[in-house]
Amino acid sequence: MKKYLPLLFALGLFLISAGGSYVVFSSMNKPVVPTVSPTKLANGSLQFDSSLPKTEVCPINGVKYSVQQRQWWQTHEPLGVMIENSTDARPQSGLSYADSVYEAVAEGGITRFLAVFYCQDAPEIGPIRSARTYYIDMLSQYGPAPLYAHVGGANADGPANALGQLDDYGWSGYNDLNQFSIGFPTFWRDYTRQGHTVATEHTMYSTTTKLWDFAKTDRNITNVTKSGQWDTNFVPYTFKDDALLGARPASQTVHLDFWQDPSYAVDWIYDRVNNVYKRNNGGVPHIDIDTKKQLTAKNVVVLFMEQSNADDGYANNEHLLYTDMGSGKALIFMDGVQTKGLWRKASRTARLQILSTSGNPIQFNRGVIWFSILPTDATPTVR
Repeated sequence: MKKYLPLLFALGLFLISAGGSYVVFSSMNKPVVPTVSPTKLANGSLQFDSSLPKTEVCPINGVKYSVQQRQWWQTHEPLGVMIENSTDARPQSGLSYADSVYEAVAEGGITRFLAVFYCQDAPEIGPIRSARTYYIDMLSQYGPAPLYAHVGGANADGPANALGQLDDYGWSGYNDLNQFSIGFPTFWRDYTRQGHTVATEHTMYSTTTKLWDFAKTDRNITNVTKSGQWDTNFVPYTFKDDALLGARPASQTVHLDFWQDPSYAVDWIYDRVNNVYKRNNGGVPHIDIDTKKQLTAKNVVVLFMEQSNADDGYANNEHLLYTDMGSGKALIFMDGVQTKGLWRKASRTARLQILSTSGNPIQFNRGVIWFSILPTDATPTVR
């Protein structure tokens, strides 16, 4: 045995040397992870290096971005912003940068948006308006303390008391970014942004960077809150590749009437080549004032929910309620095809599930998911 000891010793040295060389050269061959921060532009927005490989999946809508962008979005919470849709508010800013959007009537037949931002930076957002209870319910699925930017809110005693509910949920003064308690320079008013003077209620703006920075410096909220990391129990949707061009229909138009007023009717017009739905609002293309481009969505989901008046003493009984917990019917539009399905939301904080009629999760295309909430007796027109 002794005569083999030198041989075994030499073999051991060889293996140690070879292993060390493998570790060194393997690490040398690994792709370099970007550590450079995105560039801040003159308008305060961020610019990411577009040449980097798109390998990282946005958990909100499945779009792939660079490692640099993922490293940035993992430093903050999802941010929900109330954006109004009255005719005087159009064209709005920032909707084209949202990862997902929820749309419903706020009052008087006028729709309003909850735009959810996480994986993209919006240079300007607005006009920002007041909170409503069903938007809080929808935002609550994005962790225990998602950021919520708004200007005041419904506060009449009763089931539509959004500001009271924010207190009850422990959001007020923490992840609730109410302009009434924050002010300039995080929020500011611009009376002529749309090229003409508008009433004061249509003039409030902010940016995602300002809101995330305020949350970090003034509320000590990053991607972690006092309740923990936001996505610990978050279940992303599943995503698929777009249908091949040859499998897509030539056209499809989805018409939605939110109220009797045609100013708030919506048409989603399918673009076969780009496999997106282009949005018309009130019979004209719905434009983002900053990008000068028409709003689009990869996936349009119509949620049918029981709609009722809150009976809370508010003027003309205009505060609405939606039965947004439980389950109901849904229509899903993607790849130019309509699919009948179901929605399910077990509680305020539970994930909104979108299922096939047989109960299986819908696989979405990677891109903006736009949810439109209609009363149960509404009848979309699809042609």
